Amino acid sequence: MKRRSLSGYVILLLLFLSIFLAPIGFVLGSIFSNNYDTWNHLSQTVLLSYILNSLYLAIGVGIGTTVLGVSTAWLVTACQFPGRSVWEWLLLLPLASPAYLLAYVYTEFLAYYGPVQTGLRQLGGWQSSADYWFPNVRSLGGAVVMLVLVLYPYVYLLARVAFLEQSVCTMEASRSLGANPWESFRRVALPLARPSIMSGLALVLMETLNDYGTVQFFGVGTFTTGIYRTWFGLGERQAAMQLAAVLTMFVLWLILLEGWSRRQSRYYQNFQLQRSCVRYRLSGVRAGGALLLCLTPILFGFFLPVLLLIKLAWEQGTIGQDFIALSRNSFVLAAITAGLGTSLGTVLAYIKRIGKDRLIQSGLQLASLGYAIPGSVIAVGTLVPLGSLDQWLNQTLQRSGWQPGLIFSGTIFALVFAYLVRFLAVPFNAISASLAKVKPHLDEAAQSLGTPKFVILTQIHTPLIWGSILTGFLLMFVDVMKELPATLVMRPFNWETLAVRVYQYASDERLGESAAPALAILAVGVIPVFILSWQITRTRPQ
Repeated sequence: MKRRSLSGYVILLLLFLSIFLAPIGFVLGSIFSNNYDTWNHLSQTVLLSYILNSLYLAIGVGIGTTVLGVSTAWLVTACQFPGRSVWEWLLLLPLASPAYLLAYVYTEFLAYYGPVQTGLRQLGGWQSSADYWFPNVRSLGGAVVMLVLVLYPYVYLLARVAFLEQSVCTMEASRSLGANPWESFRRVALPLARPSIMSGLALVLMETLNDYGTVQFFGVGTFTTGIYRTWFGLGERQAAMQLAAVLTMFVLWLILLEGWSRRQSRYYQNFQLQRSCVRYRLSGVRAGGALLLCLTPILFGFFLPVLLLIKLAWEQGTIGQDFIALSRNSFVLAAITAGLGTSLGTVLAYIKRIGKDRLIQSGLQLASLGYAIPGSVIAVGTLVPLGSLDQWLNQTLQRSGWQPGLIFSGTIFALVFAYLVRFLAVPFNAISASLAKVKPHLDEAAQSLGTPKFVILTQIHTPLIWGSILTGFLLMFVDVMKELPATLVMRPFNWETLAVRVYQYASDERLGESAAPALAILAVGVIPVFILSWQITRTRPQ
């Protein structure tokens, strides 16, 4: 009976994977298509620049987020300085800011006509930009800075958790041997936290390769902008899919590299010895340096953009006639996707709990693959087969005198499906981690009373892990609200979202009109940040 039940779960999981991994497989299969003329044109003109720009962007963002995230995580975890308990959750706020919003705001703020350069010209008595030098924010370097400011919380969050989980005895032993704070960090804490830091860095690099709004606005040619230009600019759908396939293989290589790094470095801690650690007290210049280091990313990654957007919205004097409709569209999409994603994530997490078969565990790891794939790739892999399905249905039904039009590819069905493929790993990982903490004897006791597995999940486990389910729902909700590349490619006609409208206004240099939608996205993004910070401080030793 047990083996038959397990086989049913295996069949269900395989069916689920065949549907959800179809877009990725469809994109990878395009490599073998015959499209040499367009591909040769791309390789002779822009392909090298796409590769180099993507590589430089990934290296710059990786170095910046690692330095900023690890240093701030160590300061708020192991050091005592004014406001430490406040900084530890404020440092998560830039996570709510999409990089493309910062790109639009700082372009307006630092442009020739902006307040910074205007003030410099008045202060120095200069007449034009020829009289002084000012860095160009709309450049590859500017894109690196914008992405570092919003992505460092990934590294900060995982590094901080790793530092908190390290045994106090290890740190106290280093102190008893005469190690100063720097030596304890460099020789003890940092090597132990390296697997978590590498995991955060992998997330950063994947998000960097997924970015479209920032690099497109700054005129930096990367794979994501190349996919969009090739599809809509050149009308070459097959070539766009091949570009997406190259990007997908690069991302898969990153996943393998991150897994290899964690497999090569395994450190085990005595969790019974995790008690409150005596922190290094910083005073004078050191305390001032710690305050400045913590303040800088928060100020430039969240508070300054928010203040500038509020100023622009105030000057605009109106939020726009279609703001309500845009908000409704965004909330409907986010709510539907987050609801479905959380439900599927809960079921998959429960299958992972009861199914110890290696095939099930491997399949569930594949189910999380979509989060690592850029939204533009998933959009291409979803839209093309669904478009072909619509075409086949219309040709088939036309014989009976009915031509329904775009049933799948031209509706929000395709968009919700792409969102699920992209973000399902978010609620699944949150719920799976919480479900693993529930003791197995609860399942055994319920099964001994003849309780069906579905009832065990809904009536026993769900109330126990409700907090994680809500967290997964909110995180997925915010990810959908902020998502831009897939939405740009796949949105139905006359169906705009807040993110798309912000992008359109900013591209037309109408930043004042984009201020209200941008503030709405930021306001929604702050909610899970607070919940995430509260959960960490509640469950970890301080």
